[in-house]
Amino acid sequence: MPQADLFYSEGVAARFPELLGKIENAILEVDDRSGECKGRAHRVVDYNHPHVLLRVSMLPKPHRDAAFAAKLTERLLDLTRTEVPGVERVNVHVSFDLVHYR
Repeated sequence: MPQADLFYSEGVAARFPELLGKIENAILEVDDRSGECKGRAHRVVDYNHPHVLLRVSMLPKPHRDAAFAAKLTERLLDLTRTEVPGVERVNVHVSFDLVHYR
């Protein structure tokens, strides 16, 4: 089950619940075995430049290699830029974490 954390500057206009659903769908398009995505949006009050940062964490699997990460990152970057217009600084961080999580 992937986890998506979307950090955005105060004043950034987007429909974040809908965007989190689109992020889940984009992940499923790239990896149809990933399952549901836990998504959260976090408004950042103190910052120096308006920005959006999307962090996606997934468990490591044999098919989730560097090429997979690059493809998923580009897909999520394009989606986020489209859904959050007017923000120049958009970053996506995809990681594969083997953390004992319950």
